[in-house]
Amino acid sequence: MKTLSLSILIAALAFAQQGEKIFNQTCATGYCHGVKGVTGGAPRLAARGFDQAYINTTIARGIPGTAMPAFGNTLSRSDLAAVAAYVAGLNGVAGSAAAPSAKPLSADAARGHELFFEATRSFGRCATCHEMNGVGIPVATPIAAVPDNVTALRALATPQVRTAVIDGETVPALLISEGKRGTILYDLTSAPPVQRSLDPGAAKIADGSNWKHSSAMASYNDAELTAILAYLRATVQK
Repeated sequence: MKTLSLSILIAALAFAQQGEKIFNQTCATGYCHGVKGVTGGAPRLAARGFDQAYINTTIARGIPGTAMPAFGNTLSRSDLAAVAAYVAGLNGVAGSAAAPSAKPLSADAARGHELFFEATRSFGRCATCHEMNGVGIPVATPIAAVPDNVTALRALATPQVRTAVIDGETVPALLISEGKRGTILYDLTSAPPVQRSLDPGAAKIADGSNWKHSSAMASYNDAELTAILAYLRATVQK
């Protein structure tokens, strides 16, 4: 059984790498969608809330009247599926590019897995800011400790969120880098968080923020969050 699980894991990782390789060869150039679909001449792909069906159709058929070509006749079915799974991962959609859990999930944890990545919640899903098993959008740092219960989850402190003042506007921010070349941060004012690149001195950063993690969980009720916690306990490395 362990050998079978390992074989499935290796196959899933290889599939994910295949999709990323194809994307990098055909879509990641500066005049196209850019590395990881974040920045380029074409529209951003990451964190757009696209569901799997839309991604599959767009890659296969293209978008008439734009520079987005149809790949349905130029890529094999395997390559189409791999790159579609990769783009889905950039949007926090759990798909075949996700590595399976090393052990079977309980019913509650399996439900939590579905809720964590549920595309119908659009940007209200956990995967908008959190990556698990290679799927999701790694805005926040990897989850290292799972809260004991829903009350603790809703009250979760976020000391890494800071306050940025940009052109007189105060925004909650996750700082990516700050130096002589400028400041890069995630603006948490709205979902999904927006990555902003600012000139040196354009942002004044202060510790602390009024932003609350609970504000990002409004689409979930207590029972759903309990299931998500069960999934995290079964998945997060101890």
